Amino acid sequence: MATGINPDHLRQGIIRPVLQKLDLWSQAAENLLMGTAAQESALGTYLTQIGGGPARGIYQMEPATLDDCYTNFLDYRADLKAKVDAFLAAQPGKSDQLATNNAYATAMCRIRYVRISAALPDASDITGLGNYWKQYYNTPLGKGTVDEFVQNYQRYVGTA
Repeated sequence: MATGINPDHLRQGIIRPVLQKLDLWSQAAENLLMGTAAQESALGTYLTQIGGGPARGIYQMEPATLDDCYTNFLDYRADLKAKVDAFLAAQPGKSDQLATNNAYATAMCRIRYVRISAALPDASDITGLGNYWKQYYNTPLGKGTVDEFVQNYQRYVGTA
């Protein structure tokens, strides 16, 4: 069976340093991104959407969501946009880097969540993080469930 990214390497080598460089780190945000990667891609096992959909990368972000994050958020926050764009490689294009550049994908996942006005749940509340993911990332119309999020967090990440 395929296995994803080592959770300690993802947390300490990518998620935490990226969030710190963006000045958007908290333990709750870190755990939310760990859970999002566990739920969306089995912690990096899948980098393209199963079934041929448009979602890419460890967080399975769609190019339309990426574009919306720029058009309706980052384009109005030059300092934050510059911090995010500092993670970009010269090529390929931004949407392709969602699957090829985990630091950039992490920055964009955090941007997707930072746009939400609701406070993050407690860092140790995996069910609360799952509810937050379901409401604001997967959306009520998405196929994922809070129970799946919790199970995948425990399976791929461990405990909060």
